[in-house]
Amino acid sequence: MRSDAWAWREDDPGVLLLPSGRLIRGRGLRRPLDPAAPAPTYGVYLLGTRPPLPPWESRWLRWPDFRLPGDRAEARATLTEAWRRAAGERVEMACAGGRGRTGTALACLAVLDGVPADEAVDFVRRHYDRRAVETPWQRRYVRGFGRPAGLTG
Repeated sequence: MRSDAWAWREDDPGVLLLPSGRLIRGRGLRRPLDPAAPAPTYGVYLLGTRPPLPPWESRWLRWPDFRLPGDRAEARATLTEAWRRAAGERVEMACAGGRGRTGTALACLAVLDGVPADEAVDFVRRHYDRRAVETPWQRRYVRGFGRPAGLTG
C-alpha cells in the first residue's frame, strides 16, 4: 500500500492501480461520495451534458452514454492530462454509472501507462470492475487508442 499523503489508497472503492504505480479513482456520479473518503484534486467528467462544477479542479469531456467521446482529439488530450496529473494528484474519472464511459477512459489511461491496447479492457475489468467498457465500439476505441510516440512521465 502506498503511503503518499496526496494519493488515493489502493484499497479504496473504485481505485485502479496502473502498472506505473499511478492510482486513479473511477466512480459513478449516481452514487453519493463517501464523506470519509478524500476528495479528488482533479476530476474528469464523461457526460453528454455539462455537469455542475465540483469544488475541485475539473474538466468536462462531452461523451454521451453508451457512445464515444464527441471530439476524439480533445478526449486524447484530456485523458493524457489526467494520466500525467495522476503521478502527483488524486485524479478521478466519472460518468453516471461508473462502468461504460469511465471504464473506457480508464482502459485508455492503462494504454497510456504501457498496457498493450488489446489487453487494456481485460486489465480494467480485472482490477476495476468486471463489467467495465460496456459496448463493442467502446472496446474498439480502446484497441485503437494506442500510445502516442514520445509520451513520457
